Amino acid sequence: MAERALNETIPVRPDERLDTERLLRYMRAHLELPAGDLAVEQFPSGHSNLTYLLRIGAWEAVLRRPPLGPVAPKAHDMERECRLLSALHPVFPRAPKPYVFCADPAVIGSTFYIMERLHGVVLDEHWPAELPLQPEICRRITEGAVDTLVELQGVDWRAAGLVEMGHPEGYLKRQVEGWLGRYERAKTDELAEMVPLARWLTDDLPVSPPAVLIHNDFKLNNMMLDPGDLGHVVGVVDWEMSTLGDPLADVALMLAYWTEPADAAELDLKSVTMLPEFPGRRDVLELYARRSGRDVSQINWYLGFSFFKIAVICQQIYFRWKTGQTKDPRFQGLGPVAISFIRRANGLSHSNAF
Repeated sequence: MAERALNETIPVRPDERLDTERLLRYMRAHLELPAGDLAVEQFPSGHSNLTYLLRIGAWEAVLRRPPLGPVAPKAHDMERECRLLSALHPVFPRAPKPYVFCADPAVIGSTFYIMERLHGVVLDEHWPAELPLQPEICRRITEGAVDTLVELQGVDWRAAGLVEMGHPEGYLKRQVEGWLGRYERAKTDELAEMVPLARWLTDDLPVSPPAVLIHNDFKLNNMMLDPGDLGHVVGVVDWEMSTLGDPLADVALMLAYWTEPADAAELDLKSVTMLPEFPGRRDVLELYARRSGRDVSQINWYLGFSFFKIAVICQQIYFRWKTGQTKDPRFQGLGPVAISFIRRANGLSHSNAF
């Protein structure tokens, strides 16, 4: 069974190439490798860190580095991400195992780390043509995603040595202040909806339940599924924003990306979950509530905040494109997408149910 597009590679984009000779010298000094030349390809998906496939014969690994151009302070911290995975992998094996962190930017032009390559089916916008599309399979995928989140939230982060990965006290307040600040720094247009949205997010802040380790980008296309059993999640990737905080933050972000048919036109956001065979957002939330035992009565606020965070991410990337920090043509249309997400978030502030 073939892996899907998000787990496939392309030739490295010309402006994102690595110095393979220097990289191979570094790798041979720090890793046990087979003889042979280094082949490098690129994973084309994602709008943040750059991810490469490294091959020497049958040996494979994945390299992660920050994006090109200026980055926000404390963002894209490769050393922190590598430390987190080192502590998390032994207790949550779905997180990839890191091999080595490089702090010397002279090797490839930035810090980076190398980790194991995971194999699995990645579901994004389109259902794989070679897979049967059946409600039972889609239900199993949904259960697998929710159960994986519940398992992650059950990790004893103190015992795992993850205490330094966040400051749970005051998490939501800092998050709201931080994301509002990021939006202001990346703003390119004035938007009337931002005034009531910022007020709602600030004034209606929920009281958080006990802290858990949160992924902060937990969504279906950041999971790899077992080709023989799509209900079994074999890997969870993209841990760069992981921290300690409110468990409902991950729930809401998963729901934000768990698209329904109306989202395609309104938000320009697509996922296989739009197919009628998949459970909807409300069903996913009810499943999470049963499996976790948590109170989800304030999910509207969390979902609104999640839509706003997605808007800010889109806006930051669009800002980088508009100011010439990147020339990637994929980023040109993200400005209007950010506006759509802000309007959806603001709409939730006036609704009793999403």
